[in-house]
Amino acid sequence: MVPVATFPEIAEQLAYIKKGAAEIIRESELREKLEKSRATGKPLRVKAGFDPTAPDLHLGHTVLLRKLKHFQDLGHSVIFLIGDFTGMIGDPTGRSATRPPLTREEINQNAETYKTQVFRILDPQKTEVRFNNEWFEKFGADDFVRLAAKYTVSQMLEREDFHKRFGEEKPIALHELLYPLAQGYDSVALHADVELGGTDQKFNLLVGRELQRAYGQPSQVVLTTPLLEGLDGVQKMSKSVGNAIGIHEPPLEIYGKVMSISDQMMWVYYELLTDVSSAEIEKMKRDAVSGKSHPMKLKQELASRIVADFHSAEDAARAASDWSRQFQRDELPEDVETIKVSYSDVAATSDNSQGVKLDKLLARCGLSESITDGLRKIKQNAVRVDGEVKTDPVLHIKVPSEFTLRVGRKLRRINLVP
Repeated sequence: MVPVATFPEIAEQLAYIKKGAAEIIRESELREKLEKSRATGKPLRVKAGFDPTAPDLHLGHTVLLRKLKHFQDLGHSVIFLIGDFTGMIGDPTGRSATRPPLTREEINQNAETYKTQVFRILDPQKTEVRFNNEWFEKFGADDFVRLAAKYTVSQMLEREDFHKRFGEEKPIALHELLYPLAQGYDSVALHADVELGGTDQKFNLLVGRELQRAYGQPSQVVLTTPLLEGLDGVQKMSKSVGNAIGIHEPPLEIYGKVMSISDQMMWVYYELLTDVSSAEIEKMKRDAVSGKSHPMKLKQELASRIVADFHSAEDAARAASDWSRQFQRDELPEDVETIKVSYSDVAATSDNSQGVKLDKLLARCGLSESITDGLRKIKQNAVRVDGEVKTDPVLHIKVPSEFTLRVGRKLRRINLVP
């Protein structure tokens, strides 16, 4: 049993838990559970399930792992649940058609890979790894009949993807209806106090709350996290889309990909992929706006943190040095053309906010055929300022200042004057 003194104050725990959370159902219940935990010295049982549908994890998968770590940091018991049984059903979440089930061999192979990867974030000595086939292999036909009796077809069709497919007269296989029930029963089998999942998993997580009540247990608290957007800043991170950062990738590759995200996306990554507190992140934002800290430096720190998480501090330092040498020094020729630009010619507004219209600046410097072409290049992630991809058409920068502007192989040194 964990001594009471090891649990932080409730307000401190809630602040850390709520960082990066999309929704908590219900926060009042979470507070009650935390208060009871602190009073008795008994840690909460916090669960997150992962179906081993792919052999490698990317940063999008680690959002839940990071939140599990936060509970672990606070002294609670975390359960990394591998859905080796539910993986054979195939999660229908977000699917417009039935997902092909995995074979037992594929699941076992992927599960072993998962186990080696998750401990780059979680403490292996403090993590309970479970497989849901542990209880489902003991389920008989009568057990499934009793489980299915606790939920109605109309309740199941309230789920958005099922409702949509039903309305469009697209087939819904009966085994797909078992998936939310099976995931919900996992919480019963594990006596979970809290279950974590992405916002797309909300329906399944709430089924867990209902089933726990039906089996005479206290209902778990549901905490959802946002779906991490990928390198394009638009779609959910996915290897199939090509916008993912794999945690197994080489340090320099991870570092470079993080540096390619937009300044706005940087704050989302800080929120969901690091242990930096919300208060610290807000301070960094203020420093970036005031000019006290340069966004590129903050992004370099983010990239170093992420590389260190999945490799080492030494690898992170080496990747930072290699990236700087490659994109900030070696690729900058001594005879690069310097263009003096008056701020008034490219100002985004008439006030003194020091915002520059990047599309107009590209045209002014001969890096685009027109302002319209410049905007198109920005949207294509083809524009770099001091080696950093810019996707915002307005560049916030001090005046006067000097910086490099690159589109493809074309490079200019810009001397921005009042």
